[in-house]
Amino acid sequence: MFDGERHWPVVAGIPWLRANRDDLRRRAVRHIEGGDPDSAALVLLADADDWWDGPAPSPGDLRAALGAATLREAVTLLGMGRVGAYFLHRWSDPTWLAVLALTTRHSPARLPVLELACGAGHLLRELRLRGHRDVTGIDVVFAKLWLARRFVVPGARLVCADATAPWPLRPPGRPAYVACHDALYFLPRKEEVVRRALAYAGGGGVVLGHCHNSLVDGPVSGLPLDPPGWRALLPGALCYDDAELTRSALEGTPPRPRGAGELSGCAAMALVSGPPPPSVSGPLRYERPVPGRALRPNPLYHDGLLRWPGERWRDEYGPAARAYLPERVDLGRALLADARSGRLTPRVAELARRRVLLDLPERW
Repeated sequence: MFDGERHWPVVAGIPWLRANRDDLRRRAVRHIEGGDPDSAALVLLADADDWWDGPAPSPGDLRAALGAATLREAVTLLGMGRVGAYFLHRWSDPTWLAVLALTTRHSPARLPVLELACGAGHLLRELRLRGHRDVTGIDVVFAKLWLARRFVVPGARLVCADATAPWPLRPPGRPAYVACHDALYFLPRKEEVVRRALAYAGGGGVVLGHCHNSLVDGPVSGLPLDPPGWRALLPGALCYDDAELTRSALEGTPPRPRGAGELSGCAAMALVSGPPPPSVSGPLRYERPVPGRALRPNPLYHDGLLRWPGERWRDEYGPAARAYLPERVDLGRALLADARSGRLTPRVAELARRRVLLDLPERW
């Protein structure tokens, strides 16, 4: 890929356009020009964001990851640690339920979608499953996008770039829907990011989900703000308590917008700018399974018993997840047959609502 001044690598159909990484760019481009795209992929897969403090994967593990058969094998070989656990079990955590409730209440409808810090593409996959075709994800870490392309949402448009640098994306020329979930609190220069999001949306919607509250102690990293600080980024936005969004997904009730003063005690909040929310019905209920899709038992269950994927996941998500994930489940053959065939019987629908049954990627 040539921008008139420099060549940029494109690996697995993902343009790599990170700022201030010229050495990596040149190395990856040399491999591509030499007819060795796998070596270019290895260069980019080893790159991480500035927050990552885990050990780097070995060259052997990186090369083995290129042939990984499943998402869980790939995140292990890539040495993703706690981030890998987050990706593997994102479909179970309470913040994901909040995303689904917020997307139900403020749906992109027919607008083109851009998700900032899209990670491994969980939301993009959900949108694609429900008929959205114009979906784009941008993330600063190539390995996350590679997982999205390989295992989670192959059909999405994906771009590796820094949301805090000038965006290498042209606005679609019509209103768009820009989302950023569980990530903005990590980013410096939040005002620039939100300003670019509003410009890209062009009068459509901007959705900022799971923005950590700096007034509340907890296992939070990054650069959180207090509720007035978050709302100042998006004047006039509707604000929601993240915990209430999770309850909304579980109970099927619409969440109630809150004033910034009501949110001082919430652990995280969401903000939405754009047209008023439409009425919600039918397939727009993102917290419900897509009819006809095969459902599988949640991999958090081992021999019917709930097992957390690690202490960090348990400490961050366990207290809220216990409200809907039972300690023990007994799934009979007939029920599993219904789930695998996509038959949403009342019992299957109930277990899907409680995240005991999940619509996971085929090669989870």
